[in-house]
Amino acid sequence: MQEIHRAYLLAGADIIETNTFSATRIGMADYGLEDCVPEVNREAAHLARVVAEEIEKETTGRRCFVAGAIGPTNRTASLSPDVNRPGYRAITFKELRENYYEQASALLDGGVDLLLVETIFDTLNAKAALMAIEDLFEAKGCR
Repeated sequence: MQEIHRAYLLAGADIIETNTFSATRIGMADYGLEDCVPEVNREAAHLARVVAEEIEKETTGRRCFVAGAIGPTNRTASLSPDVNRPGYRAITFKELRENYYEQASALLDGGVDLLLVETIFDTLNAKAALMAIEDLFEAKGCR
């Protein structure tokens, strides 16, 4: 992964993103890796941060940024996965918010400069991600 980050920065990119698109407990549950979520996010951020700092040292005056990628989950808060039960939801807003909070917290701990909420197709899921980030910033005092 570091080679890919390096290649993007050498090609002129100013921002690289972590490979953490679906690294929430919800997404990692498919692989039985829920307990690895904090470590996966922290390490992905750290790997990208190391490369960004190497490039900055090699290039005078250059600033490279690391974006922590936060993507969709395989569950939506707005739609039922069961056409016979339109009111049923496979996840709650609170669960989504907790999952995104954990991911964002680990990404910040790993050294990202910004958090990138991307490609979330359910607006209620996106709201949970944004509210989790807001909660995290408030808890860390970085308003």
